[in-house]
Amino acid sequence: MVYLETNRLILRDYTESDADAYFELRSDPKTMYYLQGIQLFTKAAAVKDFQKILEDSRSINRKFYFLHIEMKSSHQQVGSIGYTVTDNTPVGKLVGAGYFIYPKFWDNGYATESFERVLKFAFLENNVYRVAAGCLAENIGSEKVMQKCGLIKEAEHIDYEWHDGKMKTRLEYRLLKSEWERLTCI
Repeated sequence: MVYLETNRLILRDYTESDADAYFELRSDPKTMYYLQGIQLFTKAAAVKDFQKILEDSRSINRKFYFLHIEMKSSHQQVGSIGYTVTDNTPVGKLVGAGYFIYPKFWDNGYATESFERVLKFAFLENNVYRVAAGCLAENIGSEKVMQKCGLIKEAEHIDYEWHDGKMKTRLEYRLLKSEWERLTCI
């Protein structure tokens, strides 16, 4: 079971008791605005998705490392953060990272604080070699999180994705373990 802490937050694997909180987060239209492809709309869909998450977290070949974020002080849910293993190579795992935070917690540094901790876990404890992440160009807050955590911009795909009734530009970032080690002086 993954359990991580920062100064203000707890990042941990989901448990059976998180089912309602999981549905609330993944169905919130403001939180999921930039992630409409994974937004959940019904309790039945949430239950099915949540069971897959719980099963995967117990698997020896775990693929999903998305963690519940909560405040240390109140245990109030802040959001979710983590990565999906896309390939397992001889040099380490290749992963796609992401995060979604309730709007009431935006602009407090929680996403950056959480992502820094997830990167440390990924590179030091989970044999990750490369982290990829991306966002729509208009999602300035998400891009700032990636930049603050040391990710390097690799691409800008003009009119790449249909979102909210129009074509939008997508940005792609990456961080290799060696680049992270230089940033953190390990």
